[in-house]
Amino acid sequence: MEKRRVFCRLALACVFAFGFGVSLRAQSGNFGSIEGVVTDPSGSAVAGATVEIQNPVSGFDRTDTSGSDGHFSFSNVPFNPYHLTVTAAGFQSYVQDVEVRSAVAVTSKVALKIGGAATSVTVSTDAGDLVETDPVTHTDVDRDLFDKLPLESQSSSVSSLVTLATPGVAADSNGLFHGLGDHASNSFSIDGQPISDQQSKVFSNQIPEDSIQSLEVIEGAPPAQYGDKTSLVIAVTTRSGLGVTQPHGSITTSYGSFGSASTDINLSYGGNSWGNFISASGLNTGRFLDGPELTVMHDHGNEENVFDRVDFKLSQADTISVNLGYSRSWFQTPNSYDAEDATAWNGLVVSSTCPAGQIGNCGGLDPNGAAVGIEDERSKIGTFNIAPSWTHIVNANAIFTLGVFVRRDQYDYYPSADRFADLTPDLQLQTIGQNRSLTNVGVRANYSYVKGINNLQVGGEYESTLLNEADTLGIVDPTANAVCLYSASGLADTNPALTNPTACVGALEPNTGQGVGLNGAALPAFNPLLGCYDLTRTAAVPESDGCPATTSGEYTYRGSADIKETALYVQDAISKKNWTFNLGLRGDLYRGISNGSQLEPRLGIAYNIKKTNSVLQISYARTLETPFNENLVLASEGCDNPVISAIMASTISPCVTTTPLSPGWRNEFHAGLQQAFGKYFVLNGEYIWKYTHKAYDFSVLGSTPITFPIEWDRSKIPGFAVRGTVPNVHGFTAYIVMSHVAARFFEPQVSGVGAAPTGNAVFRIDHDENFNQTTHIQYQPWKRGPWIGFNWRYDSGLVAGPVPCAGGEDCANGPNGTDTVVDVSGLSPDQQFQAGLFCGSVRATPTTPISSTLGANLCPASEYGSPLLKIPAAGTEDDDHNPPRIAPRSLFDLSIGDYNLFHADRYMWSLRFTVINLTNKVALYNFLSTFSGTHYVSPRTETAELGFHF
Repeated sequence: MEKRRVFCRLALACVFAFGFGVSLRAQSGNFGSIEGVVTDPSGSAVAGATVEIQNPVSGFDRTDTSGSDGHFSFSNVPFNPYHLTVTAAGFQSYVQDVEVRSAVAVTSKVALKIGGAATSVTVSTDAGDLVETDPVTHTDVDRDLFDKLPLESQSSSVSSLVTLATPGVAADSNGLFHGLGDHASNSFSIDGQPISDQQSKVFSNQIPEDSIQSLEVIEGAPPAQYGDKTSLVIAVTTRSGLGVTQPHGSITTSYGSFGSASTDINLSYGGNSWGNFISASGLNTGRFLDGPELTVMHDHGNEENVFDRVDFKLSQADTISVNLGYSRSWFQTPNSYDAEDATAWNGLVVSSTCPAGQIGNCGGLDPNGAAVGIEDERSKIGTFNIAPSWTHIVNANAIFTLGVFVRRDQYDYYPSADRFADLTPDLQLQTIGQNRSLTNVGVRANYSYVKGINNLQVGGEYESTLLNEADTLGIVDPTANAVCLYSASGLADTNPALTNPTACVGALEPNTGQGVGLNGAALPAFNPLLGCYDLTRTAAVPESDGCPATTSGEYTYRGSADIKETALYVQDAISKKNWTFNLGLRGDLYRGISNGSQLEPRLGIAYNIKKTNSVLQISYARTLETPFNENLVLASEGCDNPVISAIMASTISPCVTTTPLSPGWRNEFHAGLQQAFGKYFVLNGEYIWKYTHKAYDFSVLGSTPITFPIEWDRSKIPGFAVRGTVPNVHGFTAYIVMSHVAARFFEPQVSGVGAAPTGNAVFRIDHDENFNQTTHIQYQPWKRGPWIGFNWRYDSGLVAGPVPCAGGEDCANGPNGTDTVVDVSGLSPDQQFQAGLFCGSVRATPTTPISSTLGANLCPASEYGSPLLKIPAAGTEDDDHNPPRIAPRSLFDLSIGDYNLFHADRYMWSLRFTVINLTNKVALYNFLSTFSGTHYVSPRTETAELGFHF
């Protein structure tokens, strides 16, 4: 009750602020503006003066020319400090520092002094320009940098950009990234529109990189205007055509490895009172996702994007802006050799012929007597977004902004036409199809007031997220719900005609849970309910089973929910001499399948020691941690569904609770230092402590590719993040980012369906990584000349899945393993091959397991290992302190280009050549991860791009 009363008081305070004009620097977007008038000593306007603003750390650089009235303006300027320089013939040059920290325009009066002749100025940076007196640690990246940054993924280039440019980010497969130890707990703010749903390319379609002007990635304690998923907040400023009086744009096309072809078109045009930026792009590639094998199989995909931003000034005080976007992607699920050759069916019924187009080990016959074909699972994602906003200038110190938005993701997962081809050893025992939509509708309002030492803001957001889920599944493993067992061996009988335990006679006995699989693992007892949906049984099912049909068929799960979130916030950034104080308070109200609310203080202090060019920072944030929306209904209500509950019990674990996922809360603390070393290098570092009550992870539906969120009791994440930057020095620019985090999660699981980890009550989640770093170097000897960009990315390795090892606390050792012998029979030969396992001189192949004198799948621990995994030595495995990990890797990328091949002034041709994974390093992102399975990093890829610019 006390929290509710305080929340209501906060709401009343916000209403009072709106009504009486108290307040605020609001997030009308992630950008502001700079404007002014250039005059001579008499006060007359100076026309034709060149005005430039520049930030040496982010690389932002823009130029304008004063008009006949001496006026100049820069719109769409990201929040940052800038050098402003003015030059004009016959006048002395003028230099001023300005800072954009809100949507309220920064006004500069430039009075030039008479000079003896035309003068020019070279922008000079000193050490003080490289640091910011800001309590919140963040990374600024302008388009000039990421235009030259070699990016690994064309279909998720924004993810690649954030991973390479930001400290504290662990790289994962398929455009997924984990900020500061949390599982993808990231949110985007696109021109002020909040997006907190997952943005990796297996969940959604990202905003195209071509539409982005700049990024601010907040790694520190989030300010009060940000909520929901806040481990990383990526504030995006999109490109605008406002003020672009002469149309300009570009057309680029590229072709590269794996038959990857892309085309991108963008155009900016407008005037002083309106503007339009539009971009359209398309990609077609033979390697859309990161696959489980180094050899690329069944991995075709395509993606199309359209983005349009329209700005229109209704008057000097009112501006309407609209962001429009649509993206569509279609892609195949990459196959392993097991999936390509249907090896799961080998030995069940041997096939003498291969289906058309299939080679190698062709597996066997399905229960209908047909040869099982190649696995052919695919996905399609459609995303549209519309976000209009209205900005009203109240006076010289205040701005009001109102925005609404509608965003929808439609996700479809298609099973193979031959459902039995979806059986994959130990990974997929059920065929699955999904039709899922997520529709996010919301409104945001802000009122900004900036004057003197105060930069106040009050704002509010309301969102409604409509979730609709439909999953269709059927059992395709004839041993997963076997009716009968062979009495002598305990192996499952796979006769498709047996559907009733009363028919288990002679050499057979009913399956009551005493059976074993071919690898020695225990088989679950026969469940009559699952028999209704066991596609491997072709005869009529007994009436006593209560099935919906006389024969088995697929089961459809349907769920829906409306997740409502309301937030109000107040924050004041107070700047006094060398100090900056952030004082903020946020209130969140969550109403959905479960309910939650939280009052969240957000505090920060920064002190600038100007003599040494140092800034000390400390900050604190309390946050409401909300559940992931992807498959949230299934995760929250699945244990109340008898079929889903039975599927999970037979494959992962029985339901431990029927409690739906509910919001948790977090306390996080940051202590940081900025230090400039002369004018050529600045170092930013911070130490982080995050304590979360109810921490989120992901599990899978049975043994299928469908994932959903689960909730552990708590997590503790300490770590550090460092970024060092060399600003532009005669065309040379460089940065290095590095981090270490320890993502420690604590059992028990408190909500969600099923669970995978067992053993110790403390474990490292599979996105925990001891250390990673990125070094980027770029050189462009003159502003419009050729350039070169180079990356070095080092990852110490994420926590791996169930890697067999000897002894230890929770090794995934097989039934014949000991403290000195490793039994890998729990992995298929192909999975052993994917892991790079060897036993002495014997290496696994897609069809042959490792072996020794002890027999197949058995290896003395002293002879056992892998170049792709870091496997704990015998007796040393510990889920918290020494889990199996992916082996460390270093990847190198190179990009070379020239944006003006023929040195033209108006119409320019560009050429770019990019190589990803220059040394062709063979490495894994992860291995049998609960969330995503096994994925290889991209082999060496080469791409050439030709562009025309005007």
